[in-house]
Amino acid sequence: MLSRPRRNRKNTAIRDLVKENQLQVTDLIMPLFIIEGHNKKVPIESMPGQYRYTLDLLIQKVNELSLLGIKCIALFPVIEEHLKTKDAKEAYNPDGLYLNAIKEIKKACPEILLMTDIALDPYSSDGHDGLVAADGEILNDETLEVLKKMAVAQARAGSDILGPSDMMDGRIEAIRVALDGQGFEHVSIMAYTAKYASGFYGPFRDALDSAPKAGDKKTYQMDFSNGKEALRELALDEAEGADIVMIKPGLSYLDIVYQVSQNTVLPVAVYNVSGEYAMVKAAAERGWVDGRMIMVETLTAFKRAGAKIILTYFAEEMATLLKKN
Repeated sequence: MLSRPRRNRKNTAIRDLVKENQLQVTDLIMPLFIIEGHNKKVPIESMPGQYRYTLDLLIQKVNELSLLGIKCIALFPVIEEHLKTKDAKEAYNPDGLYLNAIKEIKKACPEILLMTDIALDPYSSDGHDGLVAADGEILNDETLEVLKKMAVAQARAGSDILGPSDMMDGRIEAIRVALDGQGFEHVSIMAYTAKYASGFYGPFRDALDSAPKAGDKKTYQMDFSNGKEALRELALDEAEGADIVMIKPGLSYLDIVYQVSQNTVLPVAVYNVSGEYAMVKAAAERGWVDGRMIMVETLTAFKRAGAKIILTYFAEEMATLLKKN
């Protein structure tokens, strides 16, 4: 035999030398959850190892992540039930939990890139990403007006990257125009370009207590049967001014990550979502799998498929492993 592929696998040194994809700590974004109060760190039962933090402890956590080399966090708010309304006006309350947290995190940790979420579900008494009509219809264009207010308010508070996760039509252009009109041309948009109506979001909705009160999200999130539709959404997000495009969830959508990466020059992100994380943690706790190996294998698969940026609840654990090694 003239060709023996095993020669390139014969020891660790040569395997490292010819490795096609390698994880780096700078690939990772860590999602974090913030709650009201002081000195509280509340476990998220369905996401072992993840917590809801009050602002004082969250700032400590951000500093710890920075020391590990993590450059960016994605912040999600747990809004108290009495503040949720049909018009979701708490979403742009300058004195509310979320906007105050953005200001304080940027003041305490100015070197950290702060990604913030734009969607109505944490603030809505209906639990949907958009405004809901009396007949249950999700109102697209009316929702855009609220999203624009959210975007400008978050930019003013100090957000570096806005993540519109709502999946309303035309949202990227509406937000970009609103930002530029207020002098926030420097604020980036990471579009949730292909966000699927998935069963993998359950633990995240537990963490935020933001599940829909009625109906589902299938009229705005994408049908998981569809692949080409993601390219249509990609073309729209590119034309409307997105800086980064994202696919969510990750593991069941590696084909979409690959298709998008082959059809854009923009950086591609992927969200390794809560259900994917929880499955690995649950199986590892039972001794059924090597949790650390599955973590590394999963995150590497995202890079192999074409993602440059990975939002993952494994970020701290992976960063610790990379630093140790």
